[in-house]
Amino acid sequence: MRKFRTFVLLTALAAFVAPTLHTPVAFAHCQIPCGIYGDQTRFVMLNEHIATIEKSMNQINELSKDGGANANQIVRWVMNKEDHADDMAEIITQYFLQQRIKPEEADSDHASWMAKMTACHSILVSSMKAKQTTDLKHVEDLRKHVKAFAEAYLSKEDLKHINDHHS
Repeated sequence: MRKFRTFVLLTALAAFVAPTLHTPVAFAHCQIPCGIYGDQTRFVMLNEHIATIEKSMNQINELSKDGGANANQIVRWVMNKEDHADDMAEIITQYFLQQRIKPEEADSDHASWMAKMTACHSILVSSMKAKQTTDLKHVEDLRKHVKAFAEAYLSKEDLKHINDHHS
């Protein structure tokens, strides 16, 4: 009976402690050739990250009017903004650059490949700048670059579907 109580106590303790540990979790889809990709979904996700970065910047700017009273909330919004900028960079690098945009495209359709690569690089730079400041110019740059990337990457039908869905 004592072993059972010890087991239950340790299990309960683990259930409460485990969520507070900072263990890395991989959400990438996926670096094995499974064939299940959601290109449209990734663009929706990129735009959601932009909206969250924008809201975070606005909250930081508003709360900073009384920084002393709002210091904890400001820190939380800064961390949120940085997490979403990092998530954007992860989608671009680990999904599009590592898995979807093929080096062979540079040989077969150089202009299209360059448009994709330029847009990806611009997104990465703008997401980095969004982490560093609360300047909403970087949010507009992100929107512009994601739009340019979508236009270079997606088919006309996929692009229309996304635009119709989010208008």
